[in-house]
Amino acid sequence: MAAYTLPENRTAPPPTASWLPLIVVVLTQIQASFAVNALTVSMQGITTDLDTPATSVGTAITAGTFAMAAFILLGAKVGAKFGSRRVFQIAVVIHGLAMAAVALSVSPAMLFVAQAASGAVIALIAPALVVFIAANFHGNQQAKAIGYLAAAIPAAGVLALLIAGTFASTIGWRYSFALIVVLAGVNLLLSFRLKVVPPQTEVTIDWVGALLAAGSIILLSFGFSGLNTWGVVLATDAAPFNILGVSPAPVLIILGAIIGQAFFVWLRRRRAAHRAQIFDLEVLKSASEKATTFAMAAMLFVGTAANFLIPLYIQIVQGRSSFQTSIAIIPYTLSIFIASTLVATLYRRYPPHTIARVGFVVVAFGLTLLAFTIRNEWEQFVVILGLIILGLGQGAIVALVFNTLLSAAPKRLAGDVGAWRGLVHNISGSVGIAVASVFAVGLLSALVNTSVAESPTLPPELTAQVPLDSVNFVTNERLEEVLSETTATSEQVEEAVQINADARLRALQISLLGLAGIALLAIIPAGRMPDYRPGDIPPVLSSGAEPDPEEATGTDSDGAASHPAASHAAEPHPAEPHPPEHPAPRHAAGE
Repeated sequence: MAAYTLPENRTAPPPTASWLPLIVVVLTQIQASFAVNALTVSMQGITTDLDTPATSVGTAITAGTFAMAAFILLGAKVGAKFGSRRVFQIAVVIHGLAMAAVALSVSPAMLFVAQAASGAVIALIAPALVVFIAANFHGNQQAKAIGYLAAAIPAAGVLALLIAGTFASTIGWRYSFALIVVLAGVNLLLSFRLKVVPPQTEVTIDWVGALLAAGSIILLSFGFSGLNTWGVVLATDAAPFNILGVSPAPVLIILGAIIGQAFFVWLRRRRAAHRAQIFDLEVLKSASEKATTFAMAAMLFVGTAANFLIPLYIQIVQGRSSFQTSIAIIPYTLSIFIASTLVATLYRRYPPHTIARVGFVVVAFGLTLLAFTIRNEWEQFVVILGLIILGLGQGAIVALVFNTLLSAAPKRLAGDVGAWRGLVHNISGSVGIAVASVFAVGLLSALVNTSVAESPTLPPELTAQVPLDSVNFVTNERLEEVLSETTATSEQVEEAVQINADARLRALQISLLGLAGIALLAIIPAGRMPDYRPGDIPPVLSSGAEPDPEEATGTDSDGAASHPAASHAAEPHPAEPHPPEHPAPRHAAGE
């Protein structure tokens, strides 16, 4: 596609701002992400120390994640009303105290409460990080800052796997959370150097909207998380309850979807009545913004599902430890980090929809390469190459869609953009893991049952002794233990292990191909993303659209000049203009 050129009368970009606010933003994102990853890595030590099953640790992780997702829209409004920096500082302190409670936990209940509190305050922190970027950076510098914020998540994952994994196997798992307390103290001290974003005291919190959002998110999250264990349609023995034999998982999903629809109906009614809303629908004001959200959801769905399947392959198919798994996926994680930080260099040459389409093709190619090359040896060059390609496409898209949404929204809605990003991230991730798990396990079960039925070595009287109705991904050693309790001969055990190994590998390969197909389907909505470049002055506003006062005067939150939006507002952009019935997107900052 032809490169874009800047208008001749475009003024020089604003001077480069200090990167100190970005350091605070990145360190805080690492603080929040490290906490969740460290809990996962430390699972074995926690279960031993607290004398609790691993499911209790999983429940604590789930509690934190659901609390964050449920209250993140409310967190954005609280930050706007009382001042983002003040709320951020209080939240960082509470998060540090919650991590101290995790480090000092003496019971599963204490761990659960501490992790739930941690998730709730992250709902205050996440929107504030986006506000700080919008208030301190503009144009190309803002795009780079968003890339670094997106890259902080995989970076925190690698650090957690390496540091928490080392601590758990040496000095003890509690020191990982003590380290987070220290990091919280550092972030609190540095936060006093951040620009004060004036509170919007006129903001009224829509409590009904907040409750509807929280209820919908919690029901959807529990529903999708329970698909594999509670049953997709019929309830399993692990289900906490059933309705006429039907699993609670689809029931919760349907209820969550209904309340979600009620939430958006409520928002539209509040907006029509010119009353406060818990989430401003102006963030999704046009088809372009909706397409950008769909592209973000698709990428997070595919990326999270792949991030679930790849460790599953390494640990179950190859029998590697958690630490070995973390080392094996470092090339993948680093490629996400690199792409997130460098994709901003493409913004000045190509519009978002072009970058997104190419990104999804790259992701699909990486997944397809993995599907056709994974074997029992992870060190294959082609497998590592497939992971790197997947990570490059994934990192570029995640940073791109976030920057596109932030650039298209007025600066006053930066908190809403951050909350929306966190919300989509959580729901898409939960759905991605749930669907990938159900699909892979269902496929594995079908492959195993077909192979067993066709095998002349495994008679019906032997297979009747094995629970083939609850097939799951297990190691060869675990399968041999199960078969040792049956009448199977050594030859039959060897045959069963081989069937299981082949079925595991084929199920994972087909699952990866399925994700590649979803990535290719996402090219369609990606093509409806904006034609303008993030950071550019948008096309002429339609007659019904009111320009943001800050942007129209070219000032940011502290009154400093940011860009000559007023003098160029009527300038047509070289890209295709928006249809007259949709207001043209407005920008938080110019280049």
